[in-house]
Amino acid sequence: MARKIVVTSGKGGVGKTTVCANLGVYLSRLGFRVCMMDVDIGLNNLDVVMGLEKQVIFDITDVVSGKCRVRQALVQDFSYPSLYLLPSSHSYSSSKIIGEHIKNITDIIEHSFDYILLDCPAGVEAGFHRAVYPADEAIVVVTPHLSSLRDADKVLSILSSYHIENKYLVINRMRGDLLLSGEMLNIESIVKAMNIPLIGVIPEDDDVGKMSSDGRILTDTESARAFTLLSENIHNGSKKIFDCTYKYRGILGYFKRSIKRRV
Repeated sequence: MARKIVVTSGKGGVGKTTVCANLGVYLSRLGFRVCMMDVDIGLNNLDVVMGLEKQVIFDITDVVSGKCRVRQALVQDFSYPSLYLLPSSHSYSSSKIIGEHIKNITDIIEHSFDYILLDCPAGVEAGFHRAVYPADEAIVVVTPHLSSLRDADKVLSILSSYHIENKYLVINRMRGDLLLSGEMLNIESIVKAMNIPLIGVIPEDDDVGKMSSDGRILTDTESARAFTLLSENIHNGSKKIFDCTYKYRGILGYFKRSIKRRV
């Protein structure tokens, strides 16, 4: 039976969809059967991030309205054969879809997958509740900024009203140079403020934006290593956190920090 994990944030623009997409890829690379569900109806872009938009025939709204079966709407990623996407729609009234609809879908497919990742809309409106309703676990994505933490705290307070067994924290877009110089909120402070287990730290990486816009997934980058550790932590319960500061230490690291500040 699949673990059903909602990936949420509270605040938009923190990289939640990118985290969801790459987590799906790296879990599948570990040999697990993964289904990613885009529950951000109306503002969906998980299919674009995955580079699968041209393969979409049916979407989640077609399943809910009875136009097709769930398996007809699933899109297989041929680069990762054990990874599937249930795409959303950009031209459908999201008010017609409720949490029970999403749960019915997860109930149908949960025996066919090891993981079901639900990409949640930003904010705490109806779309948030729709995505959280069928989930058993939650990954809360934040960036090292006070506004992100404040919104994530609101999300955590709402999650407490659901039957979410485990809640995990992922810190995205962490800059090692600013962390060492004390110009960015440090990891310990963020974890203390959120008060949930830290399961991953993803570094600020220019390749993320490039690859997401091209519909490609991270490989051979710092972020790729960070997502590998994140997926292993999710499955194994380990606590191996990527060190964003390693290349900025020492004399050579000092010069790297100086150059980066000028760019």
